[in-house]
Amino acid sequence: MPLTAEEAFRRYQQEQPRIERAAEATRAHLAYQAARNGVDCQVTARAKELTSFNAKIYRKGYADPWKEITDKAGVRIIVPHGGLIDPALKVIKDSLEVIEVQDHREDAEEEDRLRYPRLHIQAVMVGGKDDPDGMPYECEIQLRTEAVDLWSRMSHKLLYKPGVTPPADVRRSLYRLIALVELYDLEVERGVEALTQQDPALARSNRLLDVAEQVYRTFTDHPYSRDLSHDVVEVLSQTIDDDTDYGEQLTEFADCFHERLQRNYADYGPTSAHFLEHGRYLLASQPESLIIFERLANARFRLKNTWNRSQLPETMLTDMAQIWGIGL
Repeated sequence: MPLTAEEAFRRYQQEQPRIERAAEATRAHLAYQAARNGVDCQVTARAKELTSFNAKIYRKGYADPWKEITDKAGVRIIVPHGGLIDPALKVIKDSLEVIEVQDHREDAEEEDRLRYPRLHIQAVMVGGKDDPDGMPYECEIQLRTEAVDLWSRMSHKLLYKPGVTPPADVRRSLYRLIALVELYDLEVERGVEALTQQDPALARSNRLLDVAEQVYRTFTDHPYSRDLSHDVVEVLSQTIDDDTDYGEQLTEFADCFHERLQRNYADYGPTSAHFLEHGRYLLASQPESLIIFERLANARFRLKNTWNRSQLPETMLTDMAQIWGIGL
């Protein structure tokens, strides 16, 4: 039997904490799977606000609001450019039980229109959370590039402001920006491809850093020095013969030693007392620390010899070895 508007709101009020936990578990799951598959992205998630849920009931006039409001939780995946949309979509399909995909990027016979490239996925959240009717909780996933996300957030405030209808020329000008968004995404993608072909050594270092950063983000979102990362990864890359499968190797290493790595980052990472009070263990606040830990575990003498031939301070490596619990 359908719930009334008031009953649906009361149920959501009671269930919201469980939905929030499921949303966070889904966010963490997708971020981890994206890292495993080498997809650079940002993943956020949250349960719908109580006020938004209540407003949607009355705005839409649902006959069965509890079942018809399918975005009780929302997940947003933002990729740097359009070339990563399909790989990110594959991660979603492989990682979650997908119910529906609304992909309007290439709608037939609409190539002459400027439109929002909507790509939404309805999926079951992880964690096995069911509602009081025994139905699994779902989430709506929005998959966008950074440029599309910027346009969407800006235009939503202007085009859908309650009680205000923008003039036709203003609406048209906002949609004209979509053309610039498309150009921006294409140029970023072209630039990324050009950089990978220009300098093989630099491209190799960038690939290793990208892999390390994606896995590192599953432990912390703290900012880091990319300049330092490039200096260190340039040395680390000399200890890795074939980086083709190294992303999978590093991910498996992080899986195997997940709890140990988590403790290390808590004890020595960017928010730890060791770092904040003494300024030591700098590399534990950097994504390339994962490569260092992996090399210490599997190729420590080669790492030591390569490091000693570089211009990097020896103490940086000995500090990391101390954290990992081995001598050099």
